[in-house]
Amino acid sequence: MVTASSWAVQYVLVALAALFAGPVLSKLPAAQSFPLTLFGLTGSQTIHLIIEGTGLVALCMLSLRAFRRMPDNGRGFSFLRRLVLPVTTLFVVIVIDKTLPVVELPLLDRVGSPRYTMAYAAALTLIGLWITAAWLLHLDALHRFFVKPAQSTRRQEPGLRTEDIDGIDSEQESSETETAAHILTTQNSPPGTFGRYKVLKELGRGSMGVVYLGKDPTIQRFVAIKTMRLDEIADRDKLQEVKARFFREAESTGRLSHSNIVTIFDAGEEDDLAYIAMELLQGTTLTQWSRKPNLLALGKVISILATVAEAMDYAHQQGVVHRDIKPANIMLTTDKVVKIMDFGIAKMATSSKTQTNIVLGTPMYMSPEQIAGKKVDGRSDIFSLAVVMFELLTGRPPFIADNVSALLFAIAHTPHLSVKAIRPDLPPTIKEVLDRALQKDPVHRYRRAGEFAMELRSCLEGLAA
Repeated sequence: MVTASSWAVQYVLVALAALFAGPVLSKLPAAQSFPLTLFGLTGSQTIHLIIEGTGLVALCMLSLRAFRRMPDNGRGFSFLRRLVLPVTTLFVVIVIDKTLPVVELPLLDRVGSPRYTMAYAAALTLIGLWITAAWLLHLDALHRFFVKPAQSTRRQEPGLRTEDIDGIDSEQESSETETAAHILTTQNSPPGTFGRYKVLKELGRGSMGVVYLGKDPTIQRFVAIKTMRLDEIADRDKLQEVKARFFREAESTGRLSHSNIVTIFDAGEEDDLAYIAMELLQGTTLTQWSRKPNLLALGKVISILATVAEAMDYAHQQGVVHRDIKPANIMLTTDKVVKIMDFGIAKMATSSKTQTNIVLGTPMYMSPEQIAGKKVDGRSDIFSLAVVMFELLTGRPPFIADNVSALLFAIAHTPHLSVKAIRPDLPPTIKEVLDRALQKDPVHRYRRAGEFAMELRSCLEGLAA
């Protein structure tokens, strides 16, 4: 996973080295007696050539890595990913042009000055056209980068209308609170607090428990508060064990810091309820586009899924597995940013259960190893994301049965439907990627979600070609 800041620092350092390290080091006294010479050059010229070449190769590798792995967040990263290759190519051509006369390679004499000048001018023209096309085709991403979204984070639960959360007065006159206050309401606000968070109203109910709209009065931030009951556990020793596990999982999930994963701010306990305070967003989940006639364009689907896979890979590297990847847990915000919701929540939910070997997750999207009650890793999330991919492409899940038991058996033992049988227009590469990700045995799937993301990006490039 490449972040813009880390990549930019590396890029600048390597570019400076490619520009200046060769000329500086070749002028040192020791360079004159350098024992290794190439192409009949002097020691200093050889050092100059080797260092310049090494710097350019490193710069190209860094650019390719950024192009393939930088997250497509619909804003600045999207624009940067499309410009990095042509800009790097321009830099390489210019550096080569400055280096050849210095090292006095016989290439110039063989080609001839007029031909070399024409070739150099043609290369610059083509690269200039490439940069211009990349710039113009992605101006919308650049525009979204400079048009900052509202600082407050707002979450719209599935089925929750924006007009239903309209009108809460802010306690301070900060710009962040004023923005949030415009879209919130005090109607039906339940009393009480969770820790330092004031409860404003109920937003909805899910499999875990009730979801509330809350507010941190210290920093005037609105949050979503998800609750889980702990009072069903009668055994006191068991209760302490459950609490310890719950907060341990909450801590590990709360350490995730990724632009495409909803942030967990806090976790605690209040009146036999465990709660998690998390980022509040406004947007629409992928559930809306998982059935006909609302299917998204193929390129859009692949781009969203690649972004999700990259975020999953980051979480897996931190030791956190989602366990409940499904369209309802993937949101496209009003700012067109993909967000995975409830990362790690499925495992936290086991803390409030007394049963052993409990199977968690939404049955339709569960992996075979989840159904078998085996220990799961990131490859389970890859299977679930592949089910989501199949659904977004075809409008139906890859496994269908009359009841839950039959569905679980089909997922564990029956081959999935062929995506090409439903969508003959799809490229063969899409089918190949999907078939591998839906393998029953996790050994035969992609080893990492990042590898899955790279294959999806390759498919996306094939569609654009």
